[in-house]
Amino acid sequence: MPPVWVRRVVIAPAVVVLAVTLLTTLPFWLLLGLAFSPLVPGRLRVPRLVFLLIVYLVWDAAALIALGVLWLASGCGWRIRGPVFQRAHYVLTGRFLGLLFWFARWSLHLEIDVVGTDPDTAQPGRPEIVVSRHAGPGDSFTLIHALVNWFAREPRIVLKAALQWDPAVDVLLNRLPNRFISPGRTGTATLEEQIGDLATGLDDNDAFVIFPEGGNFTPRRKVNAIARLRARGLHDMAVKAENLRHLLPPKPGGLLAAIEAAPDAGVIFVAHTGLDRMLSVADVWRELPMDKRLVMRFWSVPPEEVPAGEEERVAWLYEWWARIDAWVEENQPAPRPLWSPRLRR
Repeated sequence: MPPVWVRRVVIAPAVVVLAVTLLTTLPFWLLLGLAFSPLVPGRLRVPRLVFLLIVYLVWDAAALIALGVLWLASGCGWRIRGPVFQRAHYVLTGRFLGLLFWFARWSLHLEIDVVGTDPDTAQPGRPEIVVSRHAGPGDSFTLIHALVNWFAREPRIVLKAALQWDPAVDVLLNRLPNRFISPGRTGTATLEEQIGDLATGLDDNDAFVIFPEGGNFTPRRKVNAIARLRARGLHDMAVKAENLRHLLPPKPGGLLAAIEAAPDAGVIFVAHTGLDRMLSVADVWRELPMDKRLVMRFWSVPPEEVPAGEEERVAWLYEWWARIDAWVEENQPAPRPLWSPRLRR
């Protein structure tokens, strides 16, 4: 990652300038997209993609401007970590994610349905550790959107450092209690220690969010993960991992550290499907126009039902992973052909 000053002084202002430029020339880019549209199968795929990219850049720039206003209002950052401005940043997160998903529903015909939610998930009153699978781009945005806007939670997130290339994500999430991690670069503290530190002191409307797979599913990553388990002598886990069809084997260290740091927290497991076929940029291009239905399922486990021992917790996590994998298998979206006369408009 570039240094913080480069991201703040160079990249963030450049995004704002680029967004203003694209917004003021939007008709030109849409007309250009329309001109190329007949050459590409699908319903106005090129102009829809152009519009989505411009919308995202404008959204990012607007968020940066709003974050700049909050910085000034806090006394140029003096009170930015105080409870009033921390709450203001969570409210801002909810507003901007709601706006982003409104555009996604309008331009990409994206639907998000929750088909099952245990009562404890939707009722703040105790801290929760939210354990989710990875499955294609946008799943993290969708989950945080659900936690903030549907369940009135304030998330603390463990996420990859590379996401700081997005200026709005970089500024916003670094002001809130989150942790960006770089695999293999944990500094003086271990990854588990960093996660445990972040999970300490959760209050009754906090949600600690972690993705135990460590990345999106691909067949190659699954093969490599199983090989690593066997190399460490964890043959039972390797066998369980081989039975997973849609998930990578979970890395239990981070979740175990979070449970130890927040023993009074419940655990919420999250499954979702609908974006599984988009594992690369080429996949995203092939799937546009999306017309997707993202289906989510939440299960709540009260703290008294979380196993006590480390081995028991690891086995418990793998049992839940098998359950989530089976749910994903049962809820796979129906295959949609890329091109047919009915889709041509």
